[in-house]
Amino acid sequence: MKELSHIGMASPPLAIRATDQRRHQRVRTTLLGRYMLADRREYPCQTVDMSPGGVRLTCAVVGEIGERVILYLDQIGRLEGVIARHPPGGFAMRINATPRKREKIASQLMWIANRESLGLPEGRSQERLVPTQPRVALRLDSGQSIPARIIDISMSGVAVATPSQVPIGAHVVVGSTPGRVVRYFEGGIGVQFLLPISPDLFHEGITL
Repeated sequence: MKELSHIGMASPPLAIRATDQRRHQRVRTTLLGRYMLADRREYPCQTVDMSPGGVRLTCAVVGEIGERVILYLDQIGRLEGVIARHPPGGFAMRINATPRKREKIASQLMWIANRESLGLPEGRSQERLVPTQPRVALRLDSGQSIPARIIDISMSGVAVATPSQVPIGAHVVVGSTPGRVVRYFEGGIGVQFLLPISPDLFHEGITL
């Protein structure tokens, strides 16, 4: 597996630090999430640092060494792995993933690290456009599909007109793009994408 600095990053930002004890470079970042242990109960968590091969979490319920974990992180998505150690205040998880999945995680972490180190804007402050094909299906966790209309879209999220009341924090799929509901407004919802849209795909002809 290539290190993060070898995957399209000529000059790693300050947020990335190398260690001699780990196989992958780690990004210090704070992402909210939730995880499920063998008891099938869900618990909230927050990342301390992360690499394509593992993640350290701050959490209240630490589980057992070797215990299987299903983890969901904002901006990253669903991960699986096992508890590798118990640092103070939580646990470190070794991520089980294919090489392709690790490459995707590396790209996500690179974007997050660059955004934080360069102070790039998020949310409504980003450039937004109205696509030429605004009709889209909104799919809920339950599997229900709801017709909706894109009001405007940025690389990190989308405003969708829909009469349905989807709870804040709910995970949805807009077209084929996964995201999380982050706000309400009259006649619709705001959805933050789990992975931002690539700049070369961000144009009025975009389809989600």
